[in-house]
Amino acid sequence: MIQRNITKNILDALADTPVVLINGARQTGKSTLVQSIVEQAHPARYITLDTASVLAAVRNDATGFLAGIDGAIVIDEVQKAPELFAAIKADVDRCRQPGKFLLTGSTNVLLVPSLSESLAGRMEILSLWPFSQGELTGVKETFVDALFADTFHLKSPQPEELHAIREKIIKGGYPEAINRLKEDRRQAWFESYMTTILQRDIRDMANIEGLTSLPRLLAVIAARSPALLNFAELSRTLAMPQSTLKRYMSLLTATFLIQFLPAWSGNLTKRLVKTPKIVMGDTGLMSHLLGVNQKRLNTSEMIGPLLENFIIMEIKKQSTWSAVKPQMFHFRTQTGQEVDIVLEDRAGNIVGIEVKASATVHAHDFNGLRAFAETAGKRFRRGIVLYTGTESIPFGEHLTALPVQLLWQRK
Repeated sequence: MIQRNITKNILDALADTPVVLINGARQTGKSTLVQSIVEQAHPARYITLDTASVLAAVRNDATGFLAGIDGAIVIDEVQKAPELFAAIKADVDRCRQPGKFLLTGSTNVLLVPSLSESLAGRMEILSLWPFSQGELTGVKETFVDALFADTFHLKSPQPEELHAIREKIIKGGYPEAINRLKEDRRQAWFESYMTTILQRDIRDMANIEGLTSLPRLLAVIAARSPALLNFAELSRTLAMPQSTLKRYMSLLTATFLIQFLPAWSGNLTKRLVKTPKIVMGDTGLMSHLLGVNQKRLNTSEMIGPLLENFIIMEIKKQSTWSAVKPQMFHFRTQTGQEVDIVLEDRAGNIVGIEVKASATVHAHDFNGLRAFAETAGKRFRRGIVLYTGTESIPFGEHLTALPVQLLWQRK
């Protein structure tokens, strides 16, 4: 079994928090992870709402259902019975026992205020994404934390061929996709996965029919990701009212298929673009939607967007277990200066990251980072260009070019 790097964070939360929710997309390994935690570190009664009879009992009387169980409880796929949240709140208010409830959910409860607010101060939410590249090789990556360290040591990584990096992008991180060695079988899984989410999960969540436009919307997003969100342009392309488009986008976000990377503003009055970027949650699924395999990726213009999307999500994964836990943004001025990724820690320190799908890097590749450093002022710690070369190269004070594989090789 592949060790999940967020496990320690979950155990730490269970030690002092009554309710811990592991939130993430379907098929990211949530059930496997909580069952492992129950067996090895946190004994509890395991219940899954995927079982029809159990789900019916919970919906009939959530309070009575919980009252019939002694000790700690694991409830898998809790989003299927929203009425459980009120019953859990009442139980916690009667007896605030750390680690009493370990929940998993395939819908982002932060986007359902009535659910998350009902357990405010009682629940810690942790995100489980598809496998990180470090997890697949037994490494707990610390690249994100290293970016904010007082001293940043340059080093060159273990050699990694470009075709191997492309293969990582094409496969993505979903456990089942990783396990399928044949490309056609992996593509069959992605197709089945999309069908399940778009035709069942989202329909049930939205309680509406007529979601036939969702597959095309997702394909259009994949073709533009990562890019600035433009509702008007998407509405025209899809011949879809903006009100419907926004509702559908919220459903895709709630199921973790897409993410938004907000614009960094720094509370400044400068003329900065405030539009978020759309990002696909997994580049394996993104590649499937684009019809791009590893052979096509060798000559495709999509390598740039796919690599940027891949790195954004790898950093997002690392941030869930990092000590720094930075917020993620992008930066763009109205004159076109931009930085692909901005990380900001709780103290306001800032790191900028540019992604280049090139084996060479030049001084002009740092133009956006220099503009960002000037805007951020003393808060700017360092600027990094991640590229597909092999050497770590300084490009001036606080500016460095690094091989992209350091992202998952740094322990």
